[in-house]
Amino acid sequence: MLLHIHSFVNHQEQQPDTFWHSLNVQARLLCVFIGVFAIALTPNGQWKTWGIYGVGVLFVILISRVSWLTLLSRVIIEFSFVGVVLLGTLFRPEGDVIWSWWILQITTTGIMVLGSVTTKVILSLLMLNTLILTTEIPDLFKALLALKMPPLLVAIMASMYRYIDVLNREFTAMKRAAISRNLMSNGKMIRYVMGNAIGSLFIRSYERGELIYQAMLSRGYQGVPVIPEKICYKNKDIVALIITGIIVVWGQIIYF
Repeated sequence: MLLHIHSFVNHQEQQPDTFWHSLNVQARLLCVFIGVFAIALTPNGQWKTWGIYGVGVLFVILISRVSWLTLLSRVIIEFSFVGVVLLGTLFRPEGDVIWSWWILQITTTGIMVLGSVTTKVILSLLMLNTLILTTEIPDLFKALLALKMPPLLVAIMASMYRYIDVLNREFTAMKRAAISRNLMSNGKMIRYVMGNAIGSLFIRSYERGELIYQAMLSRGYQGVPVIPEKICYKNKDIVALIITGIIVVWGQIIYF
């Protein structure tokens, strides 16, 4: 979920009162992780299984009442990065050749693999972005600690989350300063200014990182976050986990 900054700068409105929002954050996280792992580990070409998982993903989106416009805009941006890599799965030597040009050839196996991996990516991104849009990022970090994820790894992710917003504000200030000096008048000048701004941002980010780290140490930071107390699961959480397990098992039964 580090593919674009807007997935972490989580400006949320007041959350609606739904079954999904009433669950503990740990239960939501487990449901999403179980679903994503089931989707990702399903072999290529199992369209019926992904159809069942797709219905489950759609059900989660509907009960969470997340904005479709916001959700799809995030998925499209993230998929644009992954899609470049996915194109490499299209050109495979196995299967019947459908189209060829010089050393490039598209086969039936390549199309099947491309469709399978694309389906996995889209369903996984929908699940993960739904979780992020309906849960505060600090609560997610606490849930990861409660689920026994290594505290050092959680501390690294928390630092990245907080520092990305600092870099965004720094870059926005540099861009505003360039516009106010009329340095963004044409394409050539924009490329020149942006190139210099990126280099300057690297130096500023290093200096700002040192200042932030010293400020954190002065406030008692010890390198790892405090592990929260164990939270008991409610009946709703157990029901949600059971439903998730039933959907996963149902999809795998169809596959076998």
